[in-house]
Order: sequence, then C-alpha cells, then structure tokens
Amino acid sequence: MKTYVYGIVPGGQPPLPDRLEGVGDPPRPVRGVRAGELTALVSDCPEGIRPRRRDLMAHQRVLTEVGKVCTVLPMRFGSVSPDESQVREVLTARAADYRDRLRRLDGRSEYNVKAVHHEQVLLRQLLDEEPGLREMAAANRSAGGGSYESRLQTGERVARAVQDREKVDAELVTEALTPLAEEHRPGPESGGWFVNLSLLVPREGGAAVAEAVDRLRREHPRLDLRLNGPLPPYSFVEP
Repeated sequence: MKTYVYGIVPGGQPPLPDRLEGVGDPPRPVRGVRAGELTALVSDCPEGIRPRRRDLMAHQRVLTEVGKVCTVLPMRFGSVSPDESQVREVLTARAADYRDRLRRLDGRSEYNVKAVHHEQVLLRQLLDEEPGLREMAAANRSAGGGSYESRLQTGERVARAVQDREKVDAELVTEALTPLAEEHRPGPESGGWFVNLSLLVPREGGAAVAEAVDRLRREHPRLDLRLNGPLPPYSFVEP
C-alpha cells in the first residue's frame, strides 16, 4: 500500500496524542518511520486522495499536534511514497538537508495575515478625504442618481482611489508586521486579498504579532485583517 507522508521530525517518534488520525475515511492512524536520526510521520494512503476539506484539515491537524511537542518539517498535502522502504531511502539520502531545515525551523511557527477593506468604511473615508470625489457623488445625488456617463466617471474614480489605497495599506501592514518575523514571504494572490503575508516567527513572538494586528485594526478601522496561526511553517519549506 502507498504511504502518505505528513512531515519529518528529528530523532525518534515524538510522544503523539493517543489515536492521532490522519487522512482518509475512515481516518488512517499515524505512525513513525525512522531512518537514522530522522523520523517521518506517515499513514497508509487511501486510494484516489484529493484535496478535500476533510483530508486537508486532517493533514494540518497532524502537523499542528506534532508541532506542539517538537520541531516538524511539514510536507505539502498529497506527499505520497510507494511504500515505507522508499520513505526510509529518501530520509537516508537527504538526511543532511532535512537536518539543516529542521535546525532552521526549530522553535518557530508560521503566522499568516490577510487583509481586505471594509468597503463602506473605506468609501466614507475616501469621500471625506477627496473633495473632487465627494463633489462628483454629491452632483449625482442632486441629479437623482446622475446620467450614465456621470455614474461611470464616478465609479472609475472610486475604483482608482480604492486601488491606490490598497497599495498604500499593503505597505502599511507589511511594514508593521515584518519586523516581528525572522523571514516573510508573500502568499499566492487569490480571494481578493490585497495582503497575503506569511511570517516565520519564534514561538514566543506570536503574542507580539497578534498585538500588532489588533493595533492595526484599532488605528485603521477600514482594514479587515485575518490572522491565522501558529501554523506549521509550510511557506518556509523549500520544495
């Protein structure tokens, strides 16, 4: 049977929670496959595994639980080996590389911050700050909504102002948070977020990140910020 690989830890198998369950339906129990000074956390791999929510959450749960007791080098979802002997061969062949990566990630977690704007809050602020835009909106209201052309011009002006503010606020968030991290990387552009930022932070630094995010929310109510972490450091594992 194929073997599903969740991650790699140093030394022997860490003290895992009882009945730690991995991917599949029913969930497959997680076990360790050791080779020298490294252990891969694995389970049997169900046929036709795909990135369904249930299995994505199981993958992350295994890494999160293990990360509470030791440093873990996370593998991407869907890392599958033909069998356990192949897992041992890879651990042995790449032992030096894996040990280096584990040392770099020791005592560190990933935090992800995403940002969008509260649209109505931002729009009110733009109208307060930009007299030209405010006059265009007022003229449309006075004209019962305005002509098609005037509404189009106003909409284009608002869109440009929003885009400009997204650039400014992306720099604002990045400059506020990256000094708290040892490393930072942009996440994939998706979902309409104008900030998708991953931070590699020492475990004791998580509270400072949360405080900084809360401060940004208080000082800039137009920002809708989502903080997720601590997470296994997926974004800081080279392929």
